[in-house]
Amino acid sequence: MSEEKDLWLREVALYALLRVALGLNICLHGVVRWAAGLRNFAEFLLPMFQRTPLPAWSVYSFGCVLPIVEALVGFCVLFGFQTKRALMSGFVLMLVLTFVSTLRQDWPTVGIQLMYSPVYSLLLAGTPVNYYSIDSRF
Repeated sequence: MSEEKDLWLREVALYALLRVALGLNICLHGVVRWAAGLRNFAEFLLPMFQRTPLPAWSVYSFGCVLPIVEALVGFCVLFGFQTKRALMSGFVLMLVLTFVSTLRQDWPTVGIQLMYSPVYSLLLAGTPVNYYSIDSRF
């Protein structure tokens, strides 16, 4: 096997592993919260946002929608379906989560959320090597 092909296979494999890791993480965030009950998760968020300018109805609504969005985005990233759209959606979701976490002045959570940005960026930049995916089959 040529050195060039070997390098390409490593890039393809590493991209797939990173994509699967991120997809699994985000998908299970949503699935676990969804399985526990959307209302339960939404009600869990309400006290956390009492001292922010966000109205309670918006926090509750977001809490009902967030697990579904996480599960869908994570599923798409996990299996490489509509990968670019899923990664962009996940990046925007992280921006929203970072925004609401800064309203709460929850700096440790903001730091954790910030760590997702380079992963999303790397995966978006690497979509040309997204070979092991549903997208590459169509």
